Order: sequence, then structure tokens, then C-alpha cells
Amino acid sequence: MCSAVRAVAGFGLVAITACFADAREGMFTPDQLPDIASDLREAGLELDPDNLAELTEFPMAAVVSLGGCSASFVSSKGLVITNHHCARGSVQFHSRAERNYLEDGFLAESMADELPARPGSRVFVTVGVEDVTEQVSGGLDPDLPPRERFQVMEDRRKALMKACEADEGHRCRVSAFFGGLEYKLVKSLEIRDVRLVYAPADAIGRYGGDIDNWRWPRHTGDFAFYRAYVSPEGEPADHAPDNVPYESEHYLPVSAAGLDDGDFVMAIGYPGGTSRYARHVTVENRFEREYPRFVARSREGIAVIEAAAPEGSDLRIRYTGQLAGINNGMKNIEGQLEGARRQRLVERRAQRDAALDAWIAADEKNAPLADAIRDYDALARESADVSRRYYHYNAARSSQLLDIARRLYRLAREQQKPDAEREPGYQERDLRWFRQRLSRLDRGYHASVDKALWMYGLRGYLAEPAENHVAAFDRAMGLGDDTDEAAVSSILDGYYEETVLEDADTRLALMDAPLREIEAHDDPFLRLAVAVYEPDRQREEESKTRSGRGDLLRPQYMQAIIDWQRSQGHAAYPDANGTLRVTYGTVLGGSPMDGLIYEPFTRLEGILEKDSGVAPFNAPVELLERARAKDFGTYRLASIGSVPVNFLTDLDSTGGNSGSATLNASGELVGLLFDGTLESVVSDWDFNPRTTRTIHVDTRYMLWVMEKIDDADWLIDEMTVVP
Repeated sequence: MCSAVRAVAGFGLVAITACFADAREGMFTPDQLPDIASDLREAGLELDPDNLAELTEFPMAAVVSLGGCSASFVSSKGLVITNHHCARGSVQFHSRAERNYLEDGFLAESMADELPARPGSRVFVTVGVEDVTEQVSGGLDPDLPPRERFQVMEDRRKALMKACEADEGHRCRVSAFFGGLEYKLVKSLEIRDVRLVYAPADAIGRYGGDIDNWRWPRHTGDFAFYRAYVSPEGEPADHAPDNVPYESEHYLPVSAAGLDDGDFVMAIGYPGGTSRYARHVTVENRFEREYPRFVARSREGIAVIEAAAPEGSDLRIRYTGQLAGINNGMKNIEGQLEGARRQRLVERRAQRDAALDAWIAADEKNAPLADAIRDYDALARESADVSRRYYHYNAARSSQLLDIARRLYRLAREQQKPDAEREPGYQERDLRWFRQRLSRLDRGYHASVDKALWMYGLRGYLAEPAENHVAAFDRAMGLGDDTDEAAVSSILDGYYEETVLEDADTRLALMDAPLREIEAHDDPFLRLAVAVYEPDRQREEESKTRSGRGDLLRPQYMQAIIDWQRSQGHAAYPDANGTLRVTYGTVLGGSPMDGLIYEPFTRLEGILEKDSGVAPFNAPVELLERARAKDFGTYRLASIGSVPVNFLTDLDSTGGNSGSATLNASGELVGLLFDGTLESVVSDWDFNPRTTRTIHVDTRYMLWVMEKIDDADWLIDEMTVVP
């Protein structure tokens, strides 16, 4: 399969054409799709591949980002479908012990009953992508000091985004491709009034819970609905009673016929990040040091939260999202560790680096490039050393209130500068999001749980040698060599007893407080934030210097990778970076290891076999009764004799793809991508066509639940359902 990939030759971008090793590897940018049109057609696509490059046409314009998850319009009235776990934060935000939408599910009876999504929720509709490589990195002297290089490039990116956002109601960002060989300005319509329409109960939407997470077979109804609202004039606006549903010109028809084994399928979404070009030094550090430590810490953190927030309490509801996130991340990393072991990832990455280095060394003219790659490896080692040194210090600040205090103090400092000179996250463009983050704290925080987590972080920090401590932090908190756990607990009690940051109005008012007021404030969290600002800023400066070095070295390494792979008849594709991508393949089971067989579909009856009546295997009684009665309605798949619940494909995906529209050959929605198998997750680093499988919830199961269990007929009627 051949595709054009842009690469740097001297100071210009040129097109190179080479052949991809496997049609199912790669998360393609929309502009690449016309170059692989023949392969898409051969795989089964019936749409015109050229149209897939048009971001404002069907189906691309129907696919949106939620800023961490993907989603799609499924009606002209701004109805958005995504994963249950992507909307669960909004369900949790409105849940209380006496009104638990997590347990009972939520369905608005009409548009008037739709609830505001949790503060900060957004629907981003990509409307344009522009190559801005020359504006970001062009004309820079290779001898420019690294810190200055970092600042020049950051200032250029900020200027580009500011100019782009002069178009009211849009959000823009500059994204790096191929390690900084190429930069693109992505412009998105930012819809700020997002409302929760429907989410099935956890017993459907999160069926199997953390036990089944990253596992096959799955029986999870991982779907939910939002709606996007705008002003009466059709412009993005904050939540208001007179706002109206966004009129989405393009939306996806929903298939009730679905797919069968071997059918063509593609997913469109916003994958977060992959690291397939990382050097051995990075891979070794991540898999032999950082990841094992992450798993151990996650397991201990879960235990801390579960002990401090008992099952069935309002505290558990408040922290359910954080628990789910930690569990999800931990199982992902456990799968990556196991996959790396099975595939000998660290060893094979060393072999790949050695082969590349030998190819470079074969030509004397490449001596400067060889030096640059050695410096790039040295930079990775240095960064890993710094990360290890300050790992426990970062954990020692793991209080939500301390994080808020540090952000408020930093905001007061940044507001002393002209807007263009402020740090990203503290510019005028960021303040609405900043305010909404402060507003939603209450439904995900409690002092007792926050203290327990902070105590846990401090415990590890106090066990560290003195050279890994930050003196200003220790002085401000009154920590010494002889400070025992009881003393630490007493110190923390004082913080929570004296703080004013638990009050939402106070937090919001402090956003506008002058610097001198913050620095003179009696709140203990603010005093601590002031005390650690200078040492933290020094670390930040050192990090920016390292980033500036990377901005020079990383593109040279990526150019070497592209040239080397081209010499072998292959082409590099850009790592995922949160921008719109397309991946395609087929509905396909698999055998990730000897004796283990994965069928491509799971059936409704599988819920009966798993169900124990105890969470997370506690499907609603009516669902179980209808499954036993084989009440399949019109959603039965003949080849399996049942309603398909979830299905497998060989699509290339990663985090951020959650909620991605899964389409058939004619562009109809047949599912939502929501997970991968445990054997697949290491593909973030090393794609393996045998083991990589992606899990989707089938639209036939979604429609079956909506019709038979939750009486969501009005939403079915709103969508265009294809029989």
C-alpha cells in the first residue's frame, strides 16, 4: 500500500511516496486519505476517499471532539453520541446518594429536561487545518540557545492561535507532526453549552466495570448522548435558558442492520498520543522503571480512596470518576508491560536503534546527524533522571486544594504581564475554562479523602533522601528529619481547618485578586503555594531549556527515521497527537496467543452467563428477562442468532479514540469505539497486527437498550435510523 508523506529536505517540505507495510497500521490524517484511495476502495469503502479529506463535508464534519474523547452528531438538532464513560463525569456531577443517576441512569423526557453537562464540557467541531511549519520553526538559527528557541517557538504558536481566535466562538491550537518536522494550525468551533440527554445506568453502560476493562469478551453498553446548544443567533454561548440546539448540517445515519464478520469498517476520531518512534533509552526507562512504579502507586492510591470513601456513600459518588480513571490507567499500563514482555519490545527497540545508527554511520556526510541523535539520547536520559528525582515531591503535593492554590497564585503572577507574554493556561483565552474548573470542584472533592491522598503522597516523600527534597516545601510545611506520621496528620488537619478554598464563591473571587492580596492571604494552602513558587519556577525553567534542546534535535531524528524507512520501501506516518484521524480495517476476531480464541461478536446471552446480581455484573432485571425470552426485536444478527453487544476489529487505535464513530462502507454509524484488548495496548509503542484488536459497542445493542429497556423512543425517532 502506498501513501504520500511529507518530509523535510533542507529547509523545505517535499512529498515522498512509499509503501506502508500493512493497511491496518496507522492513524491517517484526513489529507492522507486521497493518497491511499485505491487501498480504501479495495478494502471495501463505498464513499469517495477524496471527500474524506474535506473537513466540512460528510462524514468528517459530523465527528467532533469533547476534549479527551471523540463523539459524533447523529441528528440535525445537535444530538451528540459518545461513550458512556466519556459522559459519566456529567452523570456523576448531578448524582447524589438520594438521586443516584450513576445507579439509575438518566433520560431527559424532552429537550426541556436536559441537564447542563459538568462545568467545562465542550463540543469541538474541526473546521480547518492549515500548515504553519514555516511560521513556527522557520528561519531559526541552529545555534540559538535552547531556552530562547523554546520561547521564540512558543510565542509564535501563541500569536498564531490568537489571530485564529479573532474569529469569535472558535478555539485554535498548533499541533506538531513527525516530532516537529511539521506544524499545523487546527481551528475548531467551540460549543460551550453542552447538556446531558441520556446515559444508561452503570449496570449497562459500565457493565463488567474494572474487572472486564481491557478484556474480551465484553458486554458493555458504553454509549450516552449529549446535545450541543448555541445562542438564538446560532453562535457559541455559555449556558442560558434561551439557547437553542445547534443545527448540525452533517450528521451520521445510525444503522440498525450493522455489520458481520469480515465487513469493512473505519473509525474517525481524535486519538490522543502514540510513541512508535521513541528511542530505546525512552522505552527502557518507561517499561523498566516508570511503568512498574506507576502500577504500584495506582494500586495503593485506589486502596486509599476506597478506604476513605466507603461504597454506597456520597463520598464514593464524588470520587467514582477518579477511581475509574486510576483503574483504567493502571490496567492499561499492566497490559503494556505484559505486551512489551511478550513482544520483547525493549530488546527489539534497541535493535531498531542500532540498525538506524548503522545506516547513518555508513555515510560520512551523516556525522552531524549521528551527533544530534546521540545528544537526543542524552537529553532523554537527563529528563528521566530529573523525573525520578522529583517523582515523590510531585506526589507530596497531591492535594486538590493545593493544586488550586498554586494555580490561583500563578494566575495572579501571570496577570501582571501583557496577555501575549503569559504562560499557556493563564491567558485571557483560558480564563473561562479556569473558572469552570474551579466551579466543579465540589462534586469531586471532600477534605477527608483529599487529606488521605495527600498523606499517602507525603509518606513516600518523607522516605526519600535529603537531596530529593525541596527545602522551601519542607520549611513551609514544618517537615523535618524527625517528623512522624502523627505529626504530619496534625499539620494537615490545620490546613483543612483554616482554608477558605472549599467555598466556591471564594475560589472564584480569588481569580481577580491582586498579587499582593494572594501573597498576604492567611489561607494555608495559598501560603504554601507562595513558598514553593520560586523553586518550582526554577524547575520549570530547566524543563523549558530541555524542551528547547528537543525542539532542535527531535526533528533531525525524525528526518533520519523517514529517510531510513523510505530506503527500505516503507513510510513513516505521524504519531497520534489529538488531531482528527481515520483508521480502517475489518470486523475481525483473533488469537493473540496460543490457545486463546476471540470471536468477533458477543451476544446478549453472554450477559446472562456473566450476571451474578452483584456489581459490576448486575444487569437490570428487565434486560435479563428480555434476554432470556430472546426478545431481540429487529436487531438480531443472523450469523450469531442474537443481538450483538460488542464487536472486535483490527483497527489501529489508542486513548482519545473513545467515542470514535465506527462507520460501515457507506458511512453509516455501526458502533462506537470504546476500548482495546489487553494484548493491544502496547501498540501505542509497537503495532502488532496479530494482537491489535479494538472493541466497539454495536449500534444494534444501543438501539435495543433504548427501545426495550430505557424507553428512549423519542431519541430513536430524532435520529435517522437505517433499517
